[in-house]
Amino acid sequence: MRIGPKFLQRFMRIWPPYLGAGIKPEYIAQDASRSIVTHKPNILTRNLVGTAFGGTMLSMTDPFFMFAGVYGLGKEYLVWDVGVEAKFVKPGRGKITADMQVADETWDLIKTKTANGEKYLHWFDVEITDEQDDVVAIIRRQVYFRRKPQFVEQLTPESEAHK
Repeated sequence: MRIGPKFLQRFMRIWPPYLGAGIKPEYIAQDASRSIVTHKPNILTRNLVGTAFGGTMLSMTDPFFMFAGVYGLGKEYLVWDVGVEAKFVKPGRGKITADMQVADETWDLIKTKTANGEKYLHWFDVEITDEQDDVVAIIRRQVYFRRKPQFVEQLTPESEAHK
């Protein structure tokens, strides 16, 4: 049974790590190509100076680009979230939002790069913004993609000649 993005959104709202951190998935597109996640620091989730923890901002973006890959590319691909970088621009006060989107052209690039079964590492960037639309942090997520061996067309001299 495949779990759909809407069920995933509801589940992620009550998933203990997100629930405890005050992270709320507000929207996941049916194809998971877009996710909107919010966080509003409160007395239990803010740091010593009253702002959002940097780690919370990292968690807001995990694992939504991986989800996008799983739903966008389907069962023919291995998809793993493998790296993250962050630049904290200003303190995250009040409600902050991560709006993660993956363009169709990105899937075309990934399919091209992995057509023969090679791995491909792709960086996705997302800005976390505050209620005034000021950038609070820039998060980069690196995701691993590889076409599963059973779905890679085996190239033979004959198939190469027919191209």
